[in-house]
Amino acid sequence: MSPSRLGPRLINLPRFLSQVLCVFLVVGAAAADQRPRLDVPFVPTPQPVVDRMLSLADVKKNDVLYDLGSGDGRIVITAAKRYGVQGIGIDLDPVRIAEARANARKAGVDRQVKFVAGDLFKADLSNATVVTLYLLDSINRELRPQLWKQLKVGTRVVSHAFDMGEEWPPQKTESVDGRTVYFWTITEANKRAAANLKQSPERAGR
Repeated sequence: MSPSRLGPRLINLPRFLSQVLCVFLVVGAAAADQRPRLDVPFVPTPQPVVDRMLSLADVKKNDVLYDLGSGDGRIVITAAKRYGVQGIGIDLDPVRIAEARANARKAGVDRQVKFVAGDLFKADLSNATVVTLYLLDSINRELRPQLWKQLKVGTRVVSHAFDMGEEWPPQKTESVDGRTVYFWTITEANKRAAANLKQSPERAGR
């Protein structure tokens, strides 16, 4: 009688575990490949800086605040909780979006705010009355024409740590715990400048 008829075969445990590990590695690698390439690493803005950014922007209850590169959602959540505004956070990383949504639920403002996974350069920002950023110098400069084009005159823009280049000097610059905060307001001159600019080929092709 063959061994298979006598009972279940004994598993070669080391070989079996090796095969399972290979499956997990392949699945993990595939999942990692599907995550978007991030232009900006996630570094949280300290709460005192968040507070000053919102104060500098003179946020009011009827404002609509967009946070670009929203991370764990703290700027949008603080604005909603403290000032009662409607807020939208945009971030390329779905992990951060899930974290921000969970934080909004904990803070009790999930009905006032929305977090969207997406590319900042493809976002429609035209409804914003306040825009906050903590990105990089290079990203700010690439975003500048989009801000000029899409945002209404009078919209306030506040950036933590990074400016917008010589082409758009800040109206105000402040220091908070050794960190710099920059402030601008969209003007008619910005709108005219936007009409004469073309989108960069690199971003246009995305």
